[in-house]
Amino acid sequence: MMQNLRLTLKSRPVGRLGPEHFDRVEEDLGPLEDGKARVRVVYVSLDPAMRGWVSDDTKSYIPPVQIGDTMRSLGVGIVEESKTDAYKVGDWVSGTPGWTKYIDVAPGDISVVPQLDRIEHYMGVLGLPGVTAYHGLVTEGQPKDGETLCVTGAAGSVGSLVGQIGKAHGMRVIGIAGTQEKCDWLVNELGFDAALNYKTDDLSKGLAEFAPDGIDVHFENVGGAPFKAAFRNMAAHGRMIFCGFISAYNGEKDPDPVDMTTIIRRRLSLKGFTMPDHYAAYPMMFQELGKLLMAGKLKYRLDIEEGLENAPVAFNKLFDGSNTGKLVIKVSEL
Repeated sequence: MMQNLRLTLKSRPVGRLGPEHFDRVEEDLGPLEDGKARVRVVYVSLDPAMRGWVSDDTKSYIPPVQIGDTMRSLGVGIVEESKTDAYKVGDWVSGTPGWTKYIDVAPGDISVVPQLDRIEHYMGVLGLPGVTAYHGLVTEGQPKDGETLCVTGAAGSVGSLVGQIGKAHGMRVIGIAGTQEKCDWLVNELGFDAALNYKTDDLSKGLAEFAPDGIDVHFENVGGAPFKAAFRNMAAHGRMIFCGFISAYNGEKDPDPVDMTTIIRRRLSLKGFTMPDHYAAYPMMFQELGKLLMAGKLKYRLDIEEGLENAPVAFNKLFDGSNTGKLVIKVSEL
């Protein structure tokens, strides 16, 4: 009989998420029900938003994961068995399987995707990071040729794509990251015009030198000192797009808040967004991202951790800045 492994939420964290907040469930998988398909998960995604999903906040954009439920996570997999016309054996599928090795799905639970040269594309450019970057910058940010774009968390899965999409729209792009290796990657490999290391560089000075007339569009992923430096260097009528605020996800308090009157004095526009609001636009965005990918204007890399059981520990790479690119767990071989 086939064996499955799932990680279920045991308790809600105060502070960082860890192995102690999950139960390891090993179970036998019975016969597949009629009308369903069995999917073997290949990769699951680790995203900062997942920290919010395990809180008890019922007023967020998505309901919290319930105690005892499989941890929610995006992922890709392969159909191993099917008793429905909606899925064929061998299909590649993308959706929200959660932290599990196998999942049985009904029609509509998960989407069949084209079999490209790499299934990993669906964890990066053609996955949630891609549409998040595209929607946040293009739809919300309204980039214009010649404008200056600043991106925090610039070496992450979303930030690295935001900067490249900005370059494709004719923008001058500066990224903020946490190591010199990441800064070098942004400039030398991804084509950013400049990059600052928030651990060693004077961010306010660096941003002022790069953009003496101010930042036109700022894409925020992390909060903290990088956000405050960008906020204080915004141009008049600048647009600030808020995708994430990692520095606050684990309950940390900020002892140095920004002067919010800056919003008025510089006539800034601030906009937060989440992608569940924009499912209808995904096909269009994937089409545009595919064009950029095929044209060689988008590059990305995965930070791959092996083994589903390691997900709770690997997750915190997102918060200590040790990941580069899209952080994923490899659950099984393709």
